[in-house]
Amino acid sequence: MSNEDFTLSVVLRDESGKGASRRLRREADLVPAIIYGGSKNPVNISIPHNELLKHLENEAFYSHIISLDVAGKSEDVILKDLQRHPAKPTVLHADFLRVSKTKKFTTRVPLHFTNEENCKGVKVQGGVISHNMTDVEISCLPANLPEFVEVDLTDLEMGQVVHISDLKLPKGVESVALAHGTDHDLPVANVSKSRAVSADGDDTEAEGETEAEGGDE
Repeated sequence: MSNEDFTLSVVLRDESGKGASRRLRREADLVPAIIYGGSKNPVNISIPHNELLKHLENEAFYSHIISLDVAGKSEDVILKDLQRHPAKPTVLHADFLRVSKTKKFTTRVPLHFTNEENCKGVKVQGGVISHNMTDVEISCLPANLPEFVEVDLTDLEMGQVVHISDLKLPKGVESVALAHGTDHDLPVANVSKSRAVSADGDDTEAEGETEAEGGDE
C-alpha cells in the first residue's frame, strides 16, 4: 500500500438532480459527488474540479483510502465510480464508498505487468503477450489495500497462461472471483504465436507455412 495520503476538502450540497449538477459544474467549477455505504445515510457533496482532476492523474488514487473532509469531519472512503465527459477533460460525477478499518470491502486494483521484454515466450520463442485483464477485484481490510498487483512474466513460455490463481496477492488480500469457485479462475495473460499480415491482407503465422511450389497436382 502506498504511503501517500490523499485528502480532499468537500462541501455538502442540498440540491440534487441533473439541473443542480449542471449548475455546479458550469457556474462554480465543482464536481457533484455522493458518499454512501456503512451505517450512515448517503450524503451529497461537491468537490473542486481542479483539485479532483489533479488527484486523478495519480494511479494510486483509484486504489487507495481517501480521506474526505466533510464539514470538519473526516470520512475514509474509496473511489467507487467516476463519470467523465466523453469528449472533454471534465469529470461529471464521482461516487465514494465508506470503508471501516475493521470490515473487509471489495474493490478493483490495477495489474502491473513486469519483465515483458525478458519473457521467455517472447525473447526466446518469438511469441506475443496478450493481456486478458487490466485489473482484478479483491477483498481486504483498508490497511491491507495494495496500490497494484504485480504480474511477473519472466518465466511465461509459449502457449502458457497466467490465471487469477497464479497471482501473488499480498497478505490479507483475497480474490473475489476465486471465492466463487475454480470456474471463475479467469486468464490474466498469455503468450501465443505472433501473426503477420500478408500482402493480400490475410493473417499468417509468423513462423509461416509456405505453399508447395507448382500448385495443385
